[in-house]
Amino acid sequence: ITIECQSTNHTLQLLKENKIDLGLIGEPERLHHIHFDSLGEIEDIFVSTSSYLDNLSLRTNHKDDIFHTATLMLLDKENMTRQYIDDYLSMHHIETNNLLEVSTMDLLIEFAKIGLGVACVIRQFVEKELRDKTLVEIPLPFPIHKRNIGFAFLDNLQQTTAVKDFIDFYNSKRP
Repeated sequence: ITIECQSTNHTLQLLKENKIDLGLIGEPERLHHIHFDSLGEIEDIFVSTSSYLDNLSLRTNHKDDIFHTATLMLLDKENMTRQYIDDYLSMHHIETNNLLEVSTMDLLIEFAKIGLGVACVIRQFVEKELRDKTLVEIPLPFPIHKRNIGFAFLDNLQQTTAVKDFIDFYNSKRP
């Protein structure tokens, strides 16, 4: 078994090219010849340190428009999460000024924890930091809808015994 960290879009491409057997992805809008087993929902939120927010309010006159004044940290444009958040920002006419793009969610979380800006992260990945107040959630004018994550594989492909066993295993653990 090889585990790689790739975007959903890249993972779907690897599946279609038969370069991987199974992928853990965010559920895309269209699944052409791909079987998707949902594992549950994820929720995107914006977080920062309290000290970053305090310093930001001292430096700017736009206390109500944090997205326009803060350094906003997002995943790169090829990532499905980024595309989802870009759609959210556009739909609600939220403009950003200072943008920092990174390639992984882990980097977003670490950059937020050291006070580089406001990061869009998955709530489930920062629950500990929210509980111990290392990070605080930025209230949004409109909620971001939750999304499904799960395992995907090609519908028409004969799976190996190892992949079948893995699918049976995760299906047996689901409620």
